[in-house]
Amino acid sequence: MNLDVLCLGHASYDLVFAVPRHPGEDEKCVATDFLQCGGGPAANAAVTVARLQRRAAFAGYLGDDLYGEAHWQELRRDGVEVELVRRGEDPTPLSAVLVKPDGKRALVNYRITRPLAAESLDLSAVSTRVALFDGHEPELSIRWLPDFRERGVKTVLDAGSLHPGTEALMFEVDYLVASRKFAAQWLGRDEPRQALERLARRSPAVVITLGDEGLIWARGGERGEMPAFSVPVLDTTGAGDTFHGAFAVAVAENRGWKETLRFASAAAALCCTRMGARPGIPHRPEVERFLQGLAQ
Repeated sequence: MNLDVLCLGHASYDLVFAVPRHPGEDEKCVATDFLQCGGGPAANAAVTVARLQRRAAFAGYLGDDLYGEAHWQELRRDGVEVELVRRGEDPTPLSAVLVKPDGKRALVNYRITRPLAAESLDLSAVSTRVALFDGHEPELSIRWLPDFRERGVKTVLDAGSLHPGTEALMFEVDYLVASRKFAAQWLGRDEPRQALERLARRSPAVVITLGDEGLIWARGGERGEMPAFSVPVLDTTGAGDTFHGAFAVAVAENRGWKETLRFASAAAALCCTRMGARPGIPHRPEVERFLQGLAQ
């Protein structure tokens, strides 16, 4: 298997409701729109890679239920390699997403699947430029990350929240790309710049994404920040996943550092202009037109 990016981690199925407001206690709320689609950090990143015209594979779990089958078919339609997807009797993880008119969201996740065992997949024959992990398959990731590193594969961690998987991988990867939530959980308080400095002591490259405030980064002895692109926001679901997938693509293409951040930020911004994570993930021509328009 010859890839540009291998995405290893979590896949779910999303049920997305557009609501006028997030309901309060004992309140019924009527949705104004609805869609259902595949989701999950690593799976969304794999679709992002494919839509950005690079070879992608998703390694992880989907159930044998109707949600798992629907998601598996979605991945195939987007051109994501699914040979490394393991199917089983455990139900496919589900997410119910409530999206307000301002794009803010609330989520309810349901997952009882067991992590895949370390030897459940043989990745020794997988040739890839970049391996992206989200920490949700800790045994498999811990088993294969050192192998990829020895083969010269660049490694990226999507650190969306602090849990045993991200905690085990965070200082083992080449690029730690973290959310503000992760940084606050790890530091113990919401001080992104302090978290960046602490993380940079042990990681060669750190990015902390700050939503509509843009991002901050540390790489070697350098520090910087980048504002978010201004776009009409409909739904922020999946923006982080899209950022990580586009970031991995830019690394695979050997882009310069600031160009990598700009490319990933543009893809994430465009994701926010549509409802639903998967429908919002842009294709490469759209990202290129967006960046070209900004340069004019």
